[in-house]
Amino acid sequence: MLIVIEKLFAPGEIAALRERLLCAPWADGAATAGNRAVQVKQNLQVPMDDPVAKEIGQVILTRLGQNPQFLAAALPVTIHPPRFNLYRDGGHYGAHVDGALMRLPGEDRLLRTDLSATLFLNDPADYEGGELTIEGQFGGQSIKLPAGDMVLYSSSSLHKVTPVTRGMRIASFFWMQSAVPDEGARTMLYDLDRSIQGLSVQTPPGRGKDDADIDRLMQVYHNLLRRWAQI
Repeated sequence: MLIVIEKLFAPGEIAALRERLLCAPWADGAATAGNRAVQVKQNLQVPMDDPVAKEIGQVILTRLGQNPQFLAAALPVTIHPPRFNLYRDGGHYGAHVDGALMRLPGEDRLLRTDLSATLFLNDPADYEGGELTIEGQFGGQSIKLPAGDMVLYSSSSLHKVTPVTRGMRIASFFWMQSAVPDEGARTMLYDLDRSIQGLSVQTPPGRGKDDADIDRLMQVYHNLLRRWAQI
């Protein structure tokens, strides 16, 4: 599963968030990497306990909760508080896979990482390099999105950030546990949900909300979700 969510934030909104973040303290991102990942990680990150990072992270979480496409794709149960990174001067992150289990900050419980997300905070024209390359069944796919767009992908994927050779690349990244851990099942539910929504919009006059075919599709969707969900 690899899904792009466009315009999660408008240009003016993302610019305001970015300017606030640039005034926050930045530290060596290698401090948060595992034993193997630390060897291939060269970037800067805002500490998790920074007040600005916490506030902007909450803004992102609120917006995600209002986005139907994200909710349909992720079926999130728990989202790790968003974090922030910056790449410049050749900064990069070599091929790695995200940890399967992560401890939630300030809590005595673990998050299973089913999905990972990157929200781009500045435009591709601001920097060279910095592509997020995600390995999949048919090879690598390079992602470099406009500011305010977000990519959602399986946490089980090998991925990397290529060296930034000009300018700087700023992003938010986080993980989430889905109600449906199986990627194939989650993808089918997402496709079914989007089809139902599309049919609902295109319902011919005269049928309106009393469309038996759409009702049956909704029944199938919720019964499959009931079968596959683990909460």
